Amino acid sequence: MTGKGFDMDRRSFIHSAGAGAAAAAALATPALSQGRIEWRMVTLWPRNLPGPGVAAQRVADRIGAVTGGRITVRLFAAGEVVPAAGAFDAVAAGTADLYHGVPAFWISKSPGIGFFGSFPFGLTAYEQQAWLMHGGGQALYDEIYARFGVKPFNTGNSGPQWMGWFRREIRSVDDFRGLRFRTAGLGGEMFRRAGASVVTLPAGEIFQALQSGAIDAAEFVGPFSDAPLGLHQVAKNYYYPGVQEPSSAEEIGINMARWNALPDDLKAAVRFACMSVAEEITTEYDARHPIALAELVSRHQVVPREVPRDLLIAFGNIAGEMLAEFRAHQDPLVRRIADSYAAFRNRSQAYMMQSYAGNMNARALPIRWG
Repeated sequence: MTGKGFDMDRRSFIHSAGAGAAAAAALATPALSQGRIEWRMVTLWPRNLPGPGVAAQRVADRIGAVTGGRITVRLFAAGEVVPAAGAFDAVAAGTADLYHGVPAFWISKSPGIGFFGSFPFGLTAYEQQAWLMHGGGQALYDEIYARFGVKPFNTGNSGPQWMGWFRREIRSVDDFRGLRFRTAGLGGEMFRRAGASVVTLPAGEIFQALQSGAIDAAEFVGPFSDAPLGLHQVAKNYYYPGVQEPSSAEEIGINMARWNALPDDLKAAVRFACMSVAEEITTEYDARHPIALAELVSRHQVVPREVPRDLLIAFGNIAGEMLAEFRAHQDPLVRRIADSYAAFRNRSQAYMMQSYAGNMNARALPIRWG
C-alpha cells in the first residue's frame, strides 16, 4: 500500500458513514422475514477500516454463509445508528441485535470485562484463546456478559499492539508524565496511573485530535490498522512494545433474547462462524502488520522506537498493582475472573519463554538462513 493509498483509505472510511436517518430507519425494520432472521449489527469502526472494520463485515458475512442464509447480518458502521461507545447498550437494550467491538470500551460496566480483551503485561493472543477454550475463560466470559443480557464470542485478535504514536521522543518516566494520550481500557488505566492524561476517542477522531495538538500521543492497534488512519503524517515516533495490550481480542455480543430464540443448530452455526473467523482474523493481523510497518518506515520516515526500560518497569509495577486490586475486588465474579486469568498466565509464562521466546531468540542469532 503506497503513501497515497494510505491517505485515500483514510478519507474513504472516514467519509463512508452515509445518511444517519436512512440507517436508523433500516435498524427499525422487522428482524424476521419469511422464516429468515435478519440481525442488525452495530460496530465501533468506520466502515471498511483495515483490520477491525473489515473484520466486522467478515463476521457478518460468515454468519450468513455458515447458516445457509437463514441468518443474515446487516452491518451499520460507527455513527450510522449509534455512536461507537453506545454499541454495547444498544445490543443490551435490544435496539440492535449484535455488535462488533472490543471489551476495552465496556469496562465501565464492570472491570472484569477488560480481561476478555487484554490486560497489561498479560496473555498473548494465542494464550488468550487457549484460556477461553481450555482454561475456563469462556464460562466466565459468558457469566459476566449475561449480567447485561449479552452473549459474547471472541472473533479474532490483533496480536501485540504498539504503544503508539508520539509527537516527540520519550526518553524517561518524566517525559511520559503529563502527556495527553489517546488510549482506552485497562491499559489506559495503567497509563493514567503512570501520569498521562488519558483521552478516549473512536478511531475516526484520532487523526484530527493528534493533528490539532489536542492530544500529544495516540495508540490504536498496530501498523496494519494504524496506517490508514494517517497518524504517521503528524507523529513519526512509533513506540513498541505495546505492553498495555499484549493482545487485543475482538468480539461480537449478541442480544441474549435473540440468542436464546435460536434453535440449537443455528446456535452451533454461529459459534462455528465466530471460531473460524477468529483464526482467520488473528493470522491476518500477523501477516499484514510487518508489511505495513516496512512501508511506514521506508516511505514515510516513521521511526520505530523501543520504550525505555525504566518506563516499562514502571508500567509493569502499576499493572501488578492493578491485578492485585482486581483479585481483592468486592465483586466475587471479578475476583474469579482475575484469579483465573492470572493463574493461566503464571502457568504459561515459563513455558512460553522456553518455547516461543526461546525460538525467537534463536532466530535472532547471527546465523545464515533464508
